[in-house]
Amino acid sequence: MQLDTFKASILIDYLSTHLFAYVNLLRQMVEINSFTKNPQGVNQLGNLTASVFNSLGFQPEFVQSINSEYGRHLFLHYPSSSYSSPTQSNGKRSLSLVSHLDTVFSSEEEETNEFFFRQVDERIYGPGTVDIKGGTVMAYIVLDAIQRFYPHVFDQLNWLVCLDASEECSSEDFGVLCRERIPADVLACLIFEGGTPSQSSYPIVTSRKGRAEYLVSAEGRGAHAGNYHKQGANAIVQLADIIKQISSFTNYTQQITFNVGVIHGGSVVNRVPHHAEALVEMRAFSPDVFESGIRKVLSLNGSTSISSHDGFPCRVFVKLLSRTAPWPRNERTDRIFGIWEHAAQAHGIKVIPEERGGLSDGNLLWEYIPVLDGLGPSGTNAHCSERSADGSKDQEYALLSSFVPKALLNISGVLRLIDTSL
Repeated sequence: MQLDTFKASILIDYLSTHLFAYVNLLRQMVEINSFTKNPQGVNQLGNLTASVFNSLGFQPEFVQSINSEYGRHLFLHYPSSSYSSPTQSNGKRSLSLVSHLDTVFSSEEEETNEFFFRQVDERIYGPGTVDIKGGTVMAYIVLDAIQRFYPHVFDQLNWLVCLDASEECSSEDFGVLCRERIPADVLACLIFEGGTPSQSSYPIVTSRKGRAEYLVSAEGRGAHAGNYHKQGANAIVQLADIIKQISSFTNYTQQITFNVGVIHGGSVVNRVPHHAEALVEMRAFSPDVFESGIRKVLSLNGSTSISSHDGFPCRVFVKLLSRTAPWPRNERTDRIFGIWEHAAQAHGIKVIPEERGGLSDGNLLWEYIPVLDGLGPSGTNAHCSERSADGSKDQEYALLSSFVPKALLNISGVLRLIDTSL
């Protein structure tokens, strides 16, 4: 189904008229602190979100995160009959929309940096405006418009909106829960992470890097730094040596990076340190390069290059703490992107495929179901709460001007997807 010029004009008028209400909904969401480790706030946002989508007839299902420190995942089902048996066929195909409830900002950080909802010209500032409460609002806008203007199309499908309570901490139980609820023949899984600003186009995410995290520790031998220095085997020096090796594994041609993000070691300055450790993350687009990178880091386990004067060796220990595989370019994603590309062309909009370094729930789902990402409103400075007078630092914001055209694009894309799949 295609939106002709007349229908698109009516839809644009409707979206523009209701834009104030949509932004007000975003304000309500942003004013709730939903830091991942604030489960009360995450659950409060979940309750608000469930109430908002209930106006469209969606039935909420809350599932506590496997980590008790986090809040409840939220699954919104339409029609309500699909809630009791989400993977049982009722003769309808399914479409899934994905967002998340949590942000990276604690309430203390928000207070310290005066990081609250505010609108300055077309910039809508606030925690989660682009990552990802603006995306949740965008998903609501799309469903609201399709149900209002195409009710017969809307009722042809089972709809499932999935909201992760702990996406920012890469809690993988959400992916398992999604796969338990999303049928294998789902038309697509549309992810409403924020879009990248561009003057001439709307980038749509078609792949993401994978991420692995390591704990690298060094064990040495402590000694008095004045009287018995030569008896000491300095764990910090050993860790520094191994960090140089890990950093050298970065290869921009292969698009694999290693980042040493945290270091701890030693106790007092007058003691040769016996222990030091670092947290390291690795990211890569290619599954083969990703696996090769893991093997390289793990091969350092047990190595030594620093010893005491009498030959006592330091030892290096490497532990793989977590891994989230890459989401590479693939035929199913490219097919959905092609549908959005044709929808964009019909409205004089240009879209381009984007390969993004950050993770999303798409990394957990792409192997099982077709995924397209970056469908939220455009914005930037995600995960940043600081700002400076000279403008060199600015807080996270979404662009008000992107809501209506991005919604039009997504509505048109969804309608074409349904039309080509049913």
